[in-house]
Amino acid sequence: MNKVLITGASSGIGRQLAQDYAQQGWQVIACGRNRAALEQLAADDGSIYPLVSDVTDRTETLNAFANLPFIPELWILNAGNCEYIDDGLMDTERLARVFAVNVFGVAICLEAIQSRLMKGHRVAIVGSIASELALPRAEAYGASKAAVGYLARSLALDWQNKGVAITTIFPGFVATPLTDKNNFPMPMMITVQQASKAIRTGLAKGKKNIYFPARFTWMIRLLALLPYRWQHQWVKWLVRV
Repeated sequence: MNKVLITGASSGIGRQLAQDYAQQGWQVIACGRNRAALEQLAADDGSIYPLVSDVTDRTETLNAFANLPFIPELWILNAGNCEYIDDGLMDTERLARVFAVNVFGVAICLEAIQSRLMKGHRVAIVGSIASELALPRAEAYGASKAAVGYLARSLALDWQNKGVAITTIFPGFVATPLTDKNNFPMPMMITVQQASKAIRTGLAKGKKNIYFPARFTWMIRLLALLPYRWQHQWVKWLVRV
C-alpha cells in the first residue's frame, strides 16, 4: 500500500490532498497544528493518521517525525503562511513570521525526515508562482517562496545521488482559508479539489516542477523572462497601482 505524509493538512490544499490520497487507497499521515481538524479527518477515514505538530518548533517536529506509524515513500511539505507588507513599510516581525513557516518550517521538516529517506522516495515542496515575479505587498511572502524554491533546487542536486527525488510545486491562486483573507482580485482562482488533482497527477508522473493553473502560471513565467524594468511596468498595469 502506498504511503504519504502531508504537512499543513488541517485545512486547504493539505486537507484535500489527505482526503484524496486516502480515497485512492493510500495510508496518509496528516500533519498540522489543529488537533480537532486532524482528528476529524481520521474519524472520516481510517487510513488517515493524525500527527499534531508545529513545523516551526524544531524539537516538537523532530520528536513527532521520529515516531511515525509508518515510513512514507512520498513526503509533501505543504504548510505555509502569508502576510503582506502594506505600503512598502518594512515590518521585520511580520517577515519573520512568514519565513518561520515557509522557509524554516520546510527546513525543519527536511532535517526531520532526511535520516528516513530511502532510494525511490520523493519529497514535494509547495512553493508559489509568486516567487517568479515581484509583486506589490509580497515582500515577505514572495521572498519566502523564492527562498524555499532555491532550497529545493539546490537540495535536489545533493540528494540525487541518494536516489531521492524532489518536486517543487508552484500554485497560482487557490481558494483556501489563506486566500480568503485577501482583499484584491485573484485571477484564474481554482478550487482545492483542482489543486489536489494537479498535484497528485504531477507527482504520479514524477515531475520535478508542477505549475497550476496552467494558463495563469505560464503568463507569470513569461513575464518573469522580461527585463526587470518591463516586468515592473507590466505588473503596475496588471494590478493598477
